[in-house]
Order: sequence, then structure tokens, then C-alpha cells
Amino acid sequence: MVASAALFTVELVFIWLLFLVCIIVFLWLGREIMSGDKVWLDEAAFGLAANLSNPFLDGFIKFITFFASRQFLTPMALALVGYYLFVRKHRWNSLKVPVVALGSITLNVILKYFFDRQRPMSPLVEASGLSFPSGHSMVAASFYGLLIYLVWHNVKDVRYRNMLVALLVVFVFLIGFSRIYLRVHYATDVVAGFAAGFLWVIIGISTLRRLERSAGKELTPIVLEDDEKKE
Repeated sequence: MVASAALFTVELVFIWLLFLVCIIVFLWLGREIMSGDKVWLDEAAFGLAANLSNPFLDGFIKFITFFASRQFLTPMALALVGYYLFVRKHRWNSLKVPVVALGSITLNVILKYFFDRQRPMSPLVEASGLSFPSGHSMVAASFYGLLIYLVWHNVKDVRYRNMLVALLVVFVFLIGFSRIYLRVHYATDVVAGFAAGFLWVIIGISTLRRLERSAGKELTPIVLEDDEKKE
């Protein structure tokens, strides 16, 4: 009991810290972008990517970036909804998927038009639309962030759970780096995408959990009244 309470406290503190850090980072980056000044991080990241460039890494990066594309995430999100609707039969978890995924995409479009930043010159692959924040990075942070939440709360084996969480975190950061490597986004676009994506997944999950608890409390008196009538 004490261990569970301690774990809950640590988790809560971590979520609040992440929430605050994401807000601060996004607001700072947004201010820098709106001011029109060059950010040293962008040129440093492009320089690092150029130094690492080689034919093998080119193929690997294109493979990684696919896992945050619409072509991959749409069927994955639908499969996850179906799993929680028909296999695990957890209605609230099935709602978390579209709330996080669709909300993240919608918010990204709004933010892109608000900041109206053009993409970097000379991309290595075809890309369209505006640049800030990175859509791939934001959707990856929100969708895979949701998977991290689900793994953390459903996988009982601690070692297996920690390994999966670590792999998902690394995977998210690789997706972000892929956008810089392919020169379709600045590093500041990617970092802002991470910040906005993690913010959205925290807000979405927290809101749905409150609704879930409220619905449970409302159902309890009804169940008790039915039991009393039967007696």
C-alpha cells in the first residue's frame, strides 16, 4: 500500500514537472520564432545531421519517419480503438485514442497557421505545408505518449514495462531527429512539436480520467438503489 502511494506521488510529480517544462519550452520557442531571430540550435542540429549523413543512415531515417506518417498512424489508431472496444472492452481507453490523435492533429494545424513559419530550404524529401511546430514530432509525442501511458498502467512486469517505455521514448526522439536529418523541419520545430504533443496528451488523458471518475460516481448510487429494490 505504501509502495503504491509512493509510486503514485512520484508519477504525479513527474507529470506536473513535464507539463510545466513543456509550457515553458513551447512559449520560449514561440517567442523566438515570432521575433524572427535565428536560433543557434537550428544550425547546430543541421550541422550534426550533415556530419552523420551516409547512405545507410539515409535509408534508416526514411524508415523511422514513416512511423509518424498518416499512412501508418491512421490504421494503428483504428486498430487500438478496436482492441479496447472489442477485446479488452475498456470504453474509456478507446476514447483516449481519437481524443489524443485527432486533437493533436487539429491543434498542430492551428499552431502552424498562427506562427506561419516556412520550411527549411533544400529538403532531402518532398514536404509541403508550414513548419512550426513539426507535425510528425507533435503527433509522435502525443500518440506514442499515449502508448507510454497505456504500457505504464497495464504492463505488470516492472522490467518489461520499463524496457517498453524506454524504447518508446527513444523511438519518439528518433522520429523527431528524422525530420531534422531530412531537412524538412528546423530543430526548434521538432522541440516545439514534442512540447505541444506531450502537453496535449497530458491534458487529454487527465480530462478523460476526470470524466471517467465522475461517471463512476454517478453510476454508483443507481446501482445501490437497484440493489435496495431487489431486497
